Amino acid sequence: MALENLTAIITENHSIYSEYLKRDVKVDCYIPAIPGLSFNISLLLINDGQDLPKMPFDEMLDGLIGTGTIEPIFCVGLHCSVDRKNEYGTAKVLDYKGRGAKALQYHFFVMQELLPFLRKTYHIYSFKDKSFAGFSLGGLSALDIVWNHPEEFVFAGIFSGSLWWRDKDQEEEDFDEDTDRIMHRQVREGDYRPWLKFFFEVGTLDETGDRNNNGVIDSIDDTLGLIEELTQKGYDPQTDIKYLELQDGHHDVPTWAKAFPVFLQWAFSITN
Repeated sequence: MALENLTAIITENHSIYSEYLKRDVKVDCYIPAIPGLSFNISLLLINDGQDLPKMPFDEMLDGLIGTGTIEPIFCVGLHCSVDRKNEYGTAKVLDYKGRGAKALQYHFFVMQELLPFLRKTYHIYSFKDKSFAGFSLGGLSALDIVWNHPEEFVFAGIFSGSLWWRDKDQEEEDFDEDTDRIMHRQVREGDYRPWLKFFFEVGTLDETGDRNNNGVIDSIDDTLGLIEELTQKGYDPQTDIKYLELQDGHHDVPTWAKAFPVFLQWAFSITN
């Protein structure tokens, strides 16, 4: 995976057997090529890490770190499994089809297997801070993990997040998006943690669905609705939340590749 033209990072691949998930989890590590790595380094975990080479993420990260645009960060791409819709749901509540049945086990894998593996393998006993990002359902999973483990994380990066995730079918007569969207309800019922910050990206062509017929696609509606919940909880939309709406952006890797540098510069800028 390593490329000769990379100067600011090196890449390494691992396979970790998870007792919680009962499978091998492939992880790709993007490591700053600097001395003293074990001191003062930020960690960014990324769901759907199998998609990162398509960006290509290594060249993007190498350029941003190499030019001093962002601070050196240790990035880890977690490959999804064939059972993605169960591992990447919300840990506390299943969706209306029963999906997300392994999300709690995925939380355990991240917190109790992956993080210890990284600390031991790279002799990093304490990260400067930790963040989590993801795409689509992987974005929902990343947000769910950050929200439910606020003592561990700072930034959440959600790209085309599956924030529609709900525990009642929208075709049911009493469906109410204000109460039945799981992540929105978690935020509404949760606690305010002043150190948490949130990045949301959505494309205007992310989908075509418009379940409430208000002329705005659901992915934008769901994202703006969650931002409103965060704002009501106490998060400042100017400093704690970044919303990026890409005109003609799709639900695909090329769109997320355009948005990811914006997230990295917002969260890890040298000037922060």
